[in-house]
Amino acid sequence: MLREIVIGILAAGILLAGCVADVPADKSTLELTSSPPGAEIYLDNQYQGTTPATITGVEPGSHTLEYRMSGYTSWQSVVTVPLGSSNYFADLSAVPITIIPTADTGYLSTGIPPGVTVRVSRDEMIIGDSIIFSGTCTGCKNIVLTLYGPGFYASGVVLDTVRTDSINAWTYTWNPGTKLQSGTFTIVVSDTAGMVSDRKEFRAIGNGVVTVIPSTYAASPGDSITFSGRCTTGARNVRLVLFGPDRFSTGVDLGTFSVTADNTWSYRTRLESTLPVGTYTASVSDVPKTTSGSTQFTVGYA
Repeated sequence: MLREIVIGILAAGILLAGCVADVPADKSTLELTSSPPGAEIYLDNQYQGTTPATITGVEPGSHTLEYRMSGYTSWQSVVTVPLGSSNYFADLSAVPITIIPTADTGYLSTGIPPGVTVRVSRDEMIIGDSIIFSGTCTGCKNIVLTLYGPGFYASGVVLDTVRTDSINAWTYTWNPGTKLQSGTFTIVVSDTAGMVSDRKEFRAIGNGVVTVIPSTYAASPGDSITFSGRCTTGARNVRLVLFGPDRFSTGVDLGTFSVTADNTWSYRTRLESTLPVGTYTASVSDVPKTTSGSTQFTVGYA
């Protein structure tokens, strides 16, 4: 009987020693989680399953820990593993959506989402002249130019589809002729799929009239007088010049004045008390000078 008891004690001791050997006292345990879960775990470049996971028997000290997951940026860090149990969590960032090249979109196989820019060669164009649109389209082969503006262009008109060059640049010269309606235009440039775009405004000036009317047609030196009128050429400003006797024979610039939203302008001034008697001509033109108008009045006659 005593012999059986001793054998039982020895067997239990052997089993207990085996259990203790499963988790060595000088090893570490890692509890690994991520958001979202399901990331592949690589410890020192060795695959260890997916999150969430528990890894036992890790040597304390410096290790390279990496999480990989399709559609997300890999997370990697050199960690110092302490003796015992430790936790490591990674909040994975989604990779930005990239554009896949297709025959329809014409995107370049760069993996870069397309970005479009547009510039205009001038902020104001005189009707009859041409204007140059240019810019870049990163990640796409073709761009579409659509023009919005007054009259025929009110709902937008596609001017052309332009191919970008080897450095993603493009250029287009627009010459609308002389029948264009004046006003503010907007050029919109987009990739062929319409996913990204850019726009710029410019003004077309011309094909209108400029008028001037004095508040009186018979003034005296020292009187106040108002010049006013209309400008329908799309210009933002008009320039007023006064012609008359003596030093006014070659014209005296009275100034440049703003055109209001209803296409009118106005300027009030006091005539010099020594102003020569005679007939004067007030001449007004838009800026830039596409057209002009004039009127006459007298100074000093009864």
